[in-house]
Amino acid sequence: MYNIGSGLVLQIWNRNCAANTARALGAVKASNHNFTKYLCRVKATSNEEAAAKAAAVDADSGAPTIFDKIIAKEIPASIVYEDEKVLAFRDISPQAPVHVLVIPKLRGGLTQLGKAEPRHVEILGQLLYAAKIVAEKEGILDGFRVVINNGPDACQSVYHLHLHILGGRQMKWPPG
Repeated sequence: MYNIGSGLVLQIWNRNCAANTARALGAVKASNHNFTKYLCRVKATSNEEAAAKAAAVDADSGAPTIFDKIIAKEIPASIVYEDEKVLAFRDISPQAPVHVLVIPKLRGGLTQLGKAEPRHVEILGQLLYAAKIVAEKEGILDGFRVVINNGPDACQSVYHLHLHILGGRQMKWPPG
């Protein structure tokens, strides 16, 4: 932890982001009123940011995503729920005791929420209803979070719309 003045303390969360921490520390020292802005940037590792930026380059190419391969059963997944339009499976890098991804089986141009069109209204509703079913099946109906990362600034790394269902522990606020 570093004391940066005015009672503010900067803590390094991850050794991989030491360079970001150093830059943020310098910026914060110059202007303490921007502390929260820089602190949020320090939290995301540079690897996540780089992966998100790289993924965004081919976001709308139409090339199969890892999720398309899971849907086609080319890549194994631990499936939690499936119906004719939606598939839910466990995240391979869970951020909570329960971390399930819910995806539409047909991408249909819905690479991210920011690209949603009126024709996507039905599947968006089905994805949220599937999130409720997953939460019920996983025993977290009384407390879970639904997260959608949209674009590189939100560290979206797969451009096939997906919901993260997180639970099984106390969720904190603010989440970012």
